[in-house]
Amino acid sequence: MFELGTDGPRVIMVGVDGSVTSMRAGAYAVGLARRQHSKLVVVHVSAPSRFANMAPQSMALARQAAAEITEDLRQQVAEQAAARGVSATFVAVTGDPFTELVRVADQVRADGIVVGASTQLAHRIAGSMAVRLVRTGRWPIIVVP
Repeated sequence: MFELGTDGPRVIMVGVDGSVTSMRAGAYAVGLARRQHSKLVVVHVSAPSRFANMAPQSMALARQAAAEITEDLRQQVAEQAAARGVSATFVAVTGDPFTELVRVADQVRADGIVVGASTQLAHRIAGSMAVRLVRTGRWPIIVVP
């Protein structure tokens, strides 16, 4: 809900997964939050692998890799936000990326969401994360190429 008498978004949320387009989205969101004097919420969703359940060793390796990626992203967010004078919160969750982004956006009362464009060919046919978020019709969505 928007409040009368406010200027611009108070909370901007961005989804990052470490891909090139999501990192561009993160950089764009940091600049937007700085210019708008908004709080930035950076969300990283680790999706459990369907194939990791086949062998116990692969499950442990998948969890370790996910934890390393999450920690690296957390560190990058802290460094970039501090360098640009932006108030940023890093949220790491596990689950379906679309479901978790919607849940966190509701929880933090996001005024807008920034995501990177999908580079997967299948998403051009079936629809990407950005398209699914736009279809919810609940927030302004910025898709960064």
